[in-house]
Amino acid sequence: MKLHWSPRSPFVRKVMIVLHETGQTDAVELVRTPVAMAEPNLGLIPDNPLIKLPTLVLEDGYSLFDSRVICEYLAARAPDGQGQALFPVDPQQRTRVLRQQALGDGFMDALLLFRQERNKTEEKQTVAWLKAFALKTDSTLDFLQNHVAEIETVGFDMGAITIGCALSYLDYRFPELNWRRRAPGLASWHADVFVSRASVAATEPAETP
Repeated sequence: MKLHWSPRSPFVRKVMIVLHETGQTDAVELVRTPVAMAEPNLGLIPDNPLIKLPTLVLEDGYSLFDSRVICEYLAARAPDGQGQALFPVDPQQRTRVLRQQALGDGFMDALLLFRQERNKTEEKQTVAWLKAFALKTDSTLDFLQNHVAEIETVGFDMGAITIGCALSYLDYRFPELNWRRRAPGLASWHADVFVSRASVAATEPAETP
């Protein structure tokens, strides 16, 4: 398989963590594929018309996107039932995991747009958008802090992975926000459970272009 990949994408990191957790890193060739909102990578179009990462190309040339679909595919093909730890079979547990994954994915989407707007020159920024993204960031952190017990009482599943990737992206791109002050319980979980995981350490964002 071939994975269109970037060392700093939080959505790619989700996929990489799943590969490490399920022992499938050797099954995938990583292809460095730069993408940018203002500079679409035309070479990615044959595999993904949305020109987005991650994109997984299977052995027969069939491509999968986005991270949610890719992660579930990799979990399903994992040996020895390892994927069930990421996506539980029990319907109630599975719904909880998918809900947390959706929250983490939505958080990362908002943060990517937040960063895009902040990177504009001041005269081109839309103040209302910056305020809206800041509000979404604060409200999501408050929600996660208020529901941290739900995250703490379950295993290292797909919901926990996605939320952890979102928080680590906050560290990487928004260090000045000091989110731990707002969500101390969440910060403890992130440090003690997420960051300490071997698969997380192996997928730290790189500074390469």
